[in-house]
Amino acid sequence: MFSLFDLSLQLNRFPIKKAKGDLQTIVTLPKNEKIIFIESQKKAIVDYHLQNNSFYKNLLGQSGFTTWEALPILNKSNLQQSLQTRLSKGFTSKNSYVNKTSGSSGTPFVFAKDKYSHALTWASNYMRFGWHNINLNSAYQARFYGIPKDFFGRSKERFKDFLSNRYRFSVFDLSDEKLEAFLIQFKQKRFDYINGYTSSIVLFAKFLQRKELVLKDVCPSLKVCIVTSEMLFETDKILLEKHFGIPIVNEYGASELDLIAFENKNGEWQINTETLFVEILDEHDAIVPYGQSGRIVVTSLFNKAHPFIRYDLGDIGTLDEKSTPQKPILKQLIGRTNDIVHFPSGKKSGGLVFYYVTKSIIEDGGNIKEFVIKQTTINNFTIEYVSANELTKTEIITIEKAIELYLEPHLKFDFIRKQCLQRTQRGKLKQFTSELVLS
Repeated sequence: MFSLFDLSLQLNRFPIKKAKGDLQTIVTLPKNEKIIFIESQKKAIVDYHLQNNSFYKNLLGQSGFTTWEALPILNKSNLQQSLQTRLSKGFTSKNSYVNKTSGSSGTPFVFAKDKYSHALTWASNYMRFGWHNINLNSAYQARFYGIPKDFFGRSKERFKDFLSNRYRFSVFDLSDEKLEAFLIQFKQKRFDYINGYTSSIVLFAKFLQRKELVLKDVCPSLKVCIVTSEMLFETDKILLEKHFGIPIVNEYGASELDLIAFENKNGEWQINTETLFVEILDEHDAIVPYGQSGRIVVTSLFNKAHPFIRYDLGDIGTLDEKSTPQKPILKQLIGRTNDIVHFPSGKKSGGLVFYYVTKSIIEDGGNIKEFVIKQTTINNFTIEYVSANELTKTEIITIEKAIELYLEPHLKFDFIRKQCLQRTQRGKLKQFTSELVLS
């Protein structure tokens, strides 16, 4: 079946048919040939950019390409300069796919992909969604995302929704009144799957929990729910499975790259080895053993318009011990490197450690709908929360004792009840933020 979206890709000269065929060839390579393919493609993309991209050639310097490990790590601050200075020879904003990152890392920038590379990204999407019996040519998507507020941006997104056969639920207002309106849409429409930001989808599941409903009973056509862009905790996954009545699938991607990891039918968070090469590195840029956490560094194997070679996403993750070079499995996505808690004792930790410790306590009983944590000084933190009722003194003491037990004593907390929590322009919810100014 050929969709309007496929047709729009072809009309805009994105060779989706060729990309799907080439991707299938890569997928079916025998194990030994897959390793050869990855290594040859790594070398080919570096050679291409050394010959055709002055930005990357200058980044590498006089040493040239000696070994893969000697190549520089590309970070987002490197890319905060005019796109024109970063494009390869022969590519312009007119003959490439150009977009902007979300800025959730605090370092947004404009990027480009050549049209074949972008078509491969869509072929990758088609294949991975197909693992869960979702045909992107025909499946109807319930989309939990933000939407631009200006007329032009809003109209553009609505048109893309039409081409892509999806209905958008804006996540900027998640009051019970709006969630009730969401529920009515699920009663009236034959959605095949849900896709969107984790926190918004979890909030909808909590609404269904209060109403003692299972979404699959309301909308029998639903097959699967795919969450993205934010951490999915195991307790939330259990909640979603119970009140949606469908499988919950975790995806991890970056708009400037591709889907990086996508949960397969066996519940494994399978790394994309067809269009990307993923490394987990320590603070000295050395590869860490399977099972140990480190920085997620990704290479786009096909993008000729713009180099993403050993590109540090700013995320921390762990590969499963059962990983192989042909089939690496992402065991854990821990958080962002800039979401670090600094304790008075000198200890440091990932910001989500607070979220892990407080989550089960703070949400016990269903009073708290959602919450975020901010570090304001070295020993002061603010917990903003949305709830049916204000936290009692006893509940606050319980939370503070848990934090003292698991993390560190003598930390101070302000608990602020809000009507709604602030999201990014795209609708993401940042669960931990540090406002520390470090010398």
